[in-house]
Amino acid sequence: MAVRGFNASSFAIRWVAAMVLVFGTFNPSETSFYHWATSEGGSIPFKILVGLALLIVYIVFLRATWRSIGAVGTALAIAFFGVMVWLMIDNGMLDVENVSAMTYVGLIVLATILAVGMSWSHIRRRISGQMDTDVVDE
Repeated sequence: MAVRGFNASSFAIRWVAAMVLVFGTFNPSETSFYHWATSEGGSIPFKILVGLALLIVYIVFLRATWRSIGAVGTALAIAFFGVMVWLMIDNGMLDVENVSAMTYVGLIVLATILAVGMSWSHIRRRISGQMDTDVVDE
């Protein structure tokens, strides 16, 4: 049975998908597409195919994010998470010298912004009752 409406698990699914996309593309543990694609050996056409598949998924996420929250929303999200990271650094929760930890934080922020972008139209409809639509002229 299909789940109707948008709820926390709907957002969680989008967030997990964004995390898999972002961390699958690059992460400091060196188990990512980037590290695999730049390593010696392996099938170059297969690496290109996987890279193109990742690019397609990124385009879907980025277009949905851009269309739902736009430039102002994206800037506000970056500013919001930037200040959160700054607060954690200021309170000694994050060490700027730890490049690996800072990379993980940046990747989590990117995935979260993509998940919010993928979900924002649903969230806005729940909060305001207004629906986002694309006008298509025939």
